[in-house]
Amino acid sequence: MSGDGFFTSRGMTVKVSGLTKLYKTSAEEVKALKGIQWEVGPGEAVAIMGPSGCGKTTLLNLLGGVDHPSEGQIQVGEQKVTSLTERELERYRLLKVGFVFQFFNLIPTLTALENLDLPMLIAGIAPSERAKRGEGLLDMVGLREKGYKRPEELSGGEQQRVAVALALANDPSLILADEPTGNLDTENTGAIAALFSSLASHYGKTVIMASHDPKAVEPFTKVFQMRDGRFI
Repeated sequence: MSGDGFFTSRGMTVKVSGLTKLYKTSAEEVKALKGIQWEVGPGEAVAIMGPSGCGKTTLLNLLGGVDHPSEGQIQVGEQKVTSLTERELERYRLLKVGFVFQFFNLIPTLTALENLDLPMLIAGIAPSERAKRGEGLLDMVGLREKGYKRPEELSGGEQQRVAVALALANDPSLILADEPTGNLDTENTGAIAALFSSLASHYGKTVIMASHDPKAVEPFTKVFQMRDGRFI
């Protein structure tokens, strides 16, 4: 794999304690997470398995600073995520965390390279460095010749590879992937899952992937089971 030249950030420890998330509706109160205690070491790739509604997505959203817990603490490296202001959370999401979702979340009117350029532009990276890094990231995910294609001109597997490259654009320490193979066939599922595992083994990133697909978690040496808002 290429990419060694522009990955300098290493993975960080992720630690949660007493993590609880309540969702209130007019009819009921749903406890999506129930006092979780959990730790992932720096540079580890771990998978979380469990049925829909077990709390996987909620946990990833809290780790990524997209949502706030009802109770408990989250620490990523030296940062107490649960103590960050909204402005600090914006910087955390931009620079420290890379997100990959089931739906590819690419801007349809932009080419693959233009999609990768956007978060780097927001982060204030110089144009020459953005171009170099964008091309290098596409090369890393096996799409060197597809940089000027728009998402509609790419297959589902290729779009998800661009989405992985996009998550890596600002060299984050933590990669969060929520059902990233949910829309892919078996062959692409295996390839994307292996790519996530290699981000830890080859580049030292901390990778946390949620999935309900046994095929997707095969490359991962640590697999946690989740049910009803708890690890089991």
